Amino acid sequence: MKWFYVEPEVAGGLGVKTILDRAVHPPTVTRLHYEFAGWLGDELLTSFPCFIITENGKLKLQAAQLTGARFDTVEVTTSGEFQDLYPGRELPRFVWLRVEGKPSVDDLGISPDGRLIVSEKTLETLRELSLTWAIVTEFGS
Repeated sequence: MKWFYVEPEVAGGLGVKTILDRAVHPPTVTRLHYEFAGWLGDELLTSFPCFIITENGKLKLQAAQLTGARFDTVEVTTSGEFQDLYPGRELPRFVWLRVEGKPSVDDLGISPDGRLIVSEKTLETLRELSLTWAIVTEFGS
């Protein structure tokens, strides 16, 4: 089976309501607040060390019965910059994609340097979504 790094679009950052422990690396996040600064439209997004995905993406990943991830709530807000760039733009509902699997074992895992590693089956599922701005490379290359 092939494995791939997926480096999603960064559409914002960790908001002020995020609770994280910076004493460990990568930081441990217990509450996620994602603040959009812009958005090119991809359904899978990141801000180190977290990933968020649209509700639609969550449903597709669940239907594929992939291993190595669970879903949680995320508070989503938009910055003043976002509101200036996209007045009146509505965001879809996002959820926190909590990747907990082992790389090259589970369908979703995190590399030691914090990158998302997915199975070929996961990549096929993600490609059913809007994933235009993600960088995808084969794991090990």
